[in-house]
Amino acid sequence: MAEPEPEPQAVPRPPLREDVLDYTPTSRSVPLARRRTARLVAEWGHPARAGDTALVLSELMTNALLHRSLRDRLIRVRVSLTAATLCVEVSDPRGERLPRSRPADGTDQFGRGLLLVGALADRWGCEPRNGPGKTVYAEWGLSGGTYPLATERSDRSGA
Repeated sequence: MAEPEPEPQAVPRPPLREDVLDYTPTSRSVPLARRRTARLVAEWGHPARAGDTALVLSELMTNALLHRSLRDRLIRVRVSLTAATLCVEVSDPRGERLPRSRPADGTDQFGRGLLLVGALADRWGCEPRNGPGKTVYAEWGLSGGTYPLATERSDRSGA
């Protein structure tokens, strides 16, 4: 009797475009990263996604600043484009507290950032980095490409 064939493994797609920049953990870095991300996404041929992408990046970066950053460690922002996805990532050196979305009531002034991320992105999540810290990411599937399998993220290095 023949052995069953193994399930095909997802092969990570190399980015067509990629931008990586480290920012100081201050509130002034958020608008700088937001503007840079919007410009890059538009230049890379997806101007309709630029606003949502920049807003999501702003939320992820603000969370890193408010909840998890260390003053003497940089926050890394990575924006990448493959044939199938547009992705923003925010990496910070604190990994002991992973972000989680929580319900917010009508009077809460804070706590809606990840709800917004979940509403605007096709997928978001968090993964540990190689070394200390974590990377929080948001992705959008692009028309004309096949949306990647979740297992593709497992081979990412945590810069």
